[in-house]
Amino acid sequence: METFEVKRGMAKSVLGDGGLGALAGKYFDDVKASNDDGFEGNFGILIKVNAHYNAKGQLVTDVEQMKGGDLEEFLSADGGREKAMDSRRRWSEFLDSATGYSPKQRGDKAKESAKKASKAKSAVSQARHFMKLSDVSEEKSALAEELITEIQECLDRGDFTRAASRGEKLGKMF
Repeated sequence: METFEVKRGMAKSVLGDGGLGALAGKYFDDVKASNDDGFEGNFGILIKVNAHYNAKGQLVTDVEQMKGGDLEEFLSADGGREKAMDSRRRWSEFLDSATGYSPKQRGDKAKESAKKASKAKSAVSQARHFMKLSDVSEEKSALAEELITEIQECLDRGDFTRAASRGEKLGKMF
């Protein structure tokens, strides 16, 4: 499962134009709408493609691709390599249309998100280390633990922006 950032207003635009299922119909075969305003479909080496927009407006995808003997058989068949390349092209074009971002922009957004998560984890680690080494009041320690718990919850939910901002607050305490 993979989550992609979506340009502001893009999810509403896609949903207004018939939803992800209608968009997916341009790129995949056997597209069926799902109960979460998403879809399930396939094409070529992509055995199963599921996608929907989550409550935060991100595109959540789950893709199952051919492997092993099935993939070898597919690639060795007449036009198999071309259809495999077409599968990857269609997937990329679908992501462009569904997110509003180019492949490079999607990569940059993913890096940015990972960086925020890393900063939050680092702030927690530094605060715990500092509290262990120095004499911190019970009140300050309790407040720090409260922030650490909130950061962990944000990280578990995938809300890396909030986790990073809480991490900055935690860092300023010490």
